[in-house]
Amino acid sequence: QVQLVESGGGLVQAGGSLRLSCAASGGTFSNYAMGWFRQAPGKEREFVAAISWSGGRTYYADSVKGRFTISRDNAKNTVYLQMNSLKPEDTAVYYCARGSASYYSPTVGMDYWGKGTLVTVSS
Repeated sequence: QVQLVESGGGLVQAGGSLRLSCAASGGTFSNYAMGWFRQAPGKEREFVAAISWSGGRTYYADSVKGRFTISRDNAKNTVYLQMNSLKPEDTAVYYCARGSASYYSPTVGMDYWGKGTLVTVSS
């Protein structure tokens, strides 16, 4: 059974940085795309970033382009999300997810999810 465990969330001031990590166990991590999603209070979950199986292709929501960077270490079965220049509107629970294929596609979707880590950005 695949398990995804996020860490690295917390409280940060606007303009600050955080790095989220997602450790995967079970399955073959390096075969699949990985992604980060977030859900703010009272809002639907939204896509943040994704990365292909090898790390060669990345995808970002327009709202985080230029500020967030997704990366992965297949030797450590871990995917990261470096978040810089954080804004109060980035406040949300951030979820790690495994793609259903080697490359991310919103139509293919994600098949395993972590429980999330809370990021709070104060103004």
